[in-house]
Amino acid sequence: MDWNALKIFLAIAECGSLAGAAKTLGVNHSTVFRRLNSLEDDICGRLFERLSYGYELTAMGEELLEKAKKVESLFDDMERYIVGKDIKPRGVVKITAPNNIAYRYLPRYLAGFRQSYPEIQLELLVSNLEFNMTNRQADIAVRATPKPPEHLVGKMVRSIRWSVYSSEKYRDTHGWPADIEQLNDHLLIGASGAMRNLPAFVWLEKYLSQQTGIRCDELIAMASFAETGQGLAFLPNDQQRPGLNKLFEFEPGGISDLWLLTHPDLRYVERIKLLMQHLAKCFAEEKEL
Repeated sequence: MDWNALKIFLAIAECGSLAGAAKTLGVNHSTVFRRLNSLEDDICGRLFERLSYGYELTAMGEELLEKAKKVESLFDDMERYIVGKDIKPRGVVKITAPNNIAYRYLPRYLAGFRQSYPEIQLELLVSNLEFNMTNRQADIAVRATPKPPEHLVGKMVRSIRWSVYSSEKYRDTHGWPADIEQLNDHLLIGASGAMRNLPAFVWLEKYLSQQTGIRCDELIAMASFAETGQGLAFLPNDQQRPGLNKLFEFEPGGISDLWLLTHPDLRYVERIKLLMQHLAKCFAEEKEL
């Protein structure tokens, strides 16, 4: 049986659609459709019910799924073993990082690295989502987290504090608070969705919800609203930008730890080790954080 066909099968089972599987695997829709039909012809049975809302496993598909996952695990183990033997500074390294880190910091950091190691190709995956590093969707993850996943290894490279930020446009109309006690007199930008669970916004909802007229579920959006003068934003210091002024540190926001993470089987791969060392140095020396 063709392993590539099994990969197609697993992707459809996970995503529930041909389009989702095609996006995950980086191939076109017709390729996924063709290979699925070919696999079903080979085994003389249907693996999915084609429903109006997506693809749902048949009984045969459920049986194959369990076995296919075991095969996938074996292939992942072999790939990491082979990659782990690579001691030369060349090849591809995939990095995943959240939006602001990817936009504001990594381009500067990676420019210097590329000059030193031109044979190492870099792929940047901009996302806050957790990637599957077991099957090498990503090799290095940059994540702000108090507790990284136990199946990954890495290093905490920076502690990032929170502060209150505002634009000069807001100051011209409302002035600026000197400290946390004066926030009662100002318009504030709060959080919605999962962001409400962060310490900064738990505090904000508890004590100053009446001053909060705008809520966002993403930090860059909060910073953008603050830039237009619509309120004060509570942000980790990696979010600072030319259009915002840091007024004072916001203690209730706590401290965010920034980690560089990888899979244990990949930590001694030369290109991955070199890049992690380079990024750790850059983050440690960053004056804007």
